[in-house]
Amino acid sequence: MSKHQDIPLTPINTESSEKVRTGDWRTYIPVFDAEKCIKCYICWKYCPDAAIKVKDEESLPEWDLFHCKGCGICAEECPKDAIEMILEEVE
Repeated sequence: MSKHQDIPLTPINTESSEKVRTGDWRTYIPVFDAEKCIKCYICWKYCPDAAIKVKDEESLPEWDLFHCKGCGICAEECPKDAIEMILEEVE
């Protein structure tokens, strides 16, 4: 049996993306509209890189752009369309 078969199946990454800075190569960036947010934290639950942080049950989600790859899963899953992915401008 190969090593990859020993790894349990999971829909998301089980390691924090804090170990590797992955946000430097993204093309799209999330833009968050706090007024639309209902604090369901679905964005946080679906983020494959643990790049969304929630401090407590009353806090709004915050994006760690050093680790956000711009995949857009958070925007796709948000039930209130509070997240929009826009093309990131490179300086």
